[in-house]
Amino acid sequence: MQRISDKIILREEAAALGARLHSAGKRIVFTNGCFDLLHPGHVRYLEEASLLGDVLVVGLNTDQSVRGLDKSPSRPIQDEQARAQVLAALASVGAVILFDEPTPLELIREIGPDVLVKGADYRPEDIVGYDVIMARGGQILTIPFVPGYSTTSLEKKILKAHQGDT
Repeated sequence: MQRISDKIILREEAAALGARLHSAGKRIVFTNGCFDLLHPGHVRYLEEASLLGDVLVVGLNTDQSVRGLDKSPSRPIQDEQARAQVLAALASVGAVILFDEPTPLELIREIGPDVLVKGADYRPEDIVGYDVIMARGGQILTIPFVPGYSTTSLEKKILKAHQGDT
């Protein structure tokens, strides 16, 4: 069994990871996100993504990049190291790489995944990295959401439950 800490890859090692996996004949699947307050919807999504290849690499937004997205001002709720550890603990996840940029485009270029996956709320041609993956002869796939789960709804539920607490 691989140690959790071994699955968290330094950003500067991304290209070497991609090259190593490709030279071993592995089919790399890539997805990305904030993965704040990991819930069953995330777990099922990541499991489905992992079944599309040999190794699932997850690009994880750093705290700074999460704050640059259109999220609640209280996000991320968990810091990047906590989020990385929880993701790396999942059997379906082969590697986690933090990225600080607004999008994972450079990370995608460096790793060179065979399959790029996002949630079904995206149109494949609108997914960051579409052109890169298509130029390499790869696939862009979307995975349906599991109804009833979202980090935003969990955050609202927690805040509502603790209104007035000080």
